Amino acid sequence: MDAVFKALADPTRRYLLDRLHEHNGQTLGELCERLDMTRQSATQHLSVLEAANLISTVRRGREKLHYLNPVPLDEIHQRWIGKFEHPRLDTIGAVKRRAEQAMSDRPTYVYTTYIESTPDKVWHALTDADLTARYWGHRNESPDWQVGSPWRHVRTDGTGDDGGGEILVSDPPRRLSMSWDDTTVTFDIEPFEGIVKLTVTHEGLSDEDLAGAAQGWPAVLANLKTLLETGRTMSQPPWKMHG
Repeated sequence: MDAVFKALADPTRRYLLDRLHEHNGQTLGELCERLDMTRQSATQHLSVLEAANLISTVRRGREKLHYLNPVPLDEIHQRWIGKFEHPRLDTIGAVKRRAEQAMSDRPTYVYTTYIESTPDKVWHALTDADLTARYWGHRNESPDWQVGSPWRHVRTDGTGDDGGGEILVSDPPRRLSMSWDDTTVTFDIEPFEGIVKLTVTHEGLSDEDLAGAAQGWPAVLANLKTLLETGRTMSQPPWKMHG
């Protein structure tokens, strides 16, 4: 929490969060248009916000897009403000509004977590059916996880699956992208100061599935993080996307 409070203490950084709340998925140039500062200074402020997990970034070609991550603010709200019975932060509503404001060719939902592990181990956890069953409650199965190959999100009770699609990008251990029915899910795995930064980008969601993603991805990735760091998981898998 210290990094979050430090990041929020600066009025310029709060202003940048306000701008992303108004229009999510902006480039550095777009953000600088409304700031009386150099690109270098703005980049430093954005780096502080990203280190505090208040924003996430995704590269699109030569552009780097910045997205508001409301989860740390929600944690502050629940820990302190909620004790005084103020209305809870409507995280799902905020995510839905930002998706409606974003351009249709930009990611709908972006979430980042940091894991004390290695890129190879994170990749293995995303593509090994037995491991996904442990932290997700579904087996993610593919013949080889190569581009063009199919994959399915298979129920562990043997009653069928909850969708799937085709592998679109397979670049171990850095990026995995796949279609999921009529949506696209991309995992970006990056080394970060001796640990791993894992970002999931989920595109093309309906309003109903957007609400599920906003609740589900933080739970799934938290369970993945716990598994890789401690070898344990929650007794009940946290979420499934469909069904």
